[in-house]
Amino acid sequence: MAELISRQGNKVEFKVSVPASEVNRAYDQVWAGLARDVRVPGFRPGKAPRKVIEGRVGKGYVEQEVRDRLLQSHYSKAAQELKLSLVDANIDPQPVVSGQAFEFTVTGETYPEVKLADWSGLSLSAESPEITDDVMERTLGDLQERNATFEEADRAIEASDQVTVEEQGEDGGTYPIYLDVAEEHVRDALLGKNKGDTVEITVPAHQHGDHEHPEHSVTVVIKDVKVKKTQALDDDFAKSLNFDSLERLRTDLKAELERRAAQEGETARREEFVAHLTDNMEAEIPAALLDRRRDAMLEEIKDDLGRQGVKWGEYESFMQEQGKLDEFMADLSKNAESRVKRDLALEKLAEDLKVQVSDAEFNQTMNALAQANGMNPQELSKQLGPDGINTYYASLLREKGLQQAMAQLSKPAQTEQEGQQEQETAAPEAAQGEEETP
Repeated sequence: MAELISRQGNKVEFKVSVPASEVNRAYDQVWAGLARDVRVPGFRPGKAPRKVIEGRVGKGYVEQEVRDRLLQSHYSKAAQELKLSLVDANIDPQPVVSGQAFEFTVTGETYPEVKLADWSGLSLSAESPEITDDVMERTLGDLQERNATFEEADRAIEASDQVTVEEQGEDGGTYPIYLDVAEEHVRDALLGKNKGDTVEITVPAHQHGDHEHPEHSVTVVIKDVKVKKTQALDDDFAKSLNFDSLERLRTDLKAELERRAAQEGETARREEFVAHLTDNMEAEIPAALLDRRRDAMLEEIKDDLGRQGVKWGEYESFMQEQGKLDEFMADLSKNAESRVKRDLALEKLAEDLKVQVSDAEFNQTMNALAQANGMNPQELSKQLGPDGINTYYASLLREKGLQQAMAQLSKPAQTEQEGQQEQETAAPEAAQGEEETP
């Protein structure tokens, strides 16, 4: 049970009381897990006394596990019960004791008050791309190009050839070059040359990653020249792609392109709608909220760089040397503000539409997320923590609210279209009635 203690502006404090029966259930679950997982010499699995198991895992371990389990379960429920969307929270738990109720107090800051402009009559202009005959032919042409083969050519190199070269020097090697996608300086150096020729390619100064490479030359020997052969656009080509005929290939390809176009159009309309909400909403966004989002985004960038073997300190120093660090941080702050505004607008939209996420919906999505990450729901809940679970719940609310709003906006367009069809159907009938009257 959650009880609101105080609320002043965005500052809030509330208390949560967990019944003794639920505390006992959490204890039983923790002990059952320990009995299953902890091996004690001289005892069969699940038969060791609790006192012996406690001696192996350490005093206080069970209470810590029970407390964490109760906090993970009841913090988010309390926030939902009190209809609080918390930016940040500090949890002060009381000692947990078997057979007694467990209480904890939460002090935190809620999201700011947001007022959205009226959007009920909004007309969205974004449309799905049209799949014209020209688009179809270009797509088929791309399929031909991707499935092209290369044959030996006894002639000078031309613009669409594949050329195999052997780079000279200690670090050299043999590799193919596709001239139709090669860089201009490579293409210019090789065009018109023949198999067996030695060619010097001048590579202009360029930047690659964190390094500036000066202009230099690379010497290569042309090992062979191959000409690109594309298949004719016929039934045999379609069968090579596992289609019965060219007509079937065209039909399925058009259906797939139209599906992607519809998806692209829907995404564009969603973004147009969200832009309308954020551009016209009224809200005083706390600087702490923006800073928190910016810091979180920066941590993501550091993690990404780390996975690529790049230390943030080195990357930061490089940007500083290039005079780009201030621009980078300004862009980061701008993107953080954009994301915060988007979240605030969509959460207010869900509130205005009285959107709810049931326990069944929430558990279903949590189970799916856990399965996708190769863990069970309990492990995922522990990894996310109370704040993470609350954030995930808020993201579900935002998405559900956006879907509901888009469905409402599409209804007037559907009604208008149906009305036009009825008028077109009724017009011939009316004309026929007029002819019969005389």
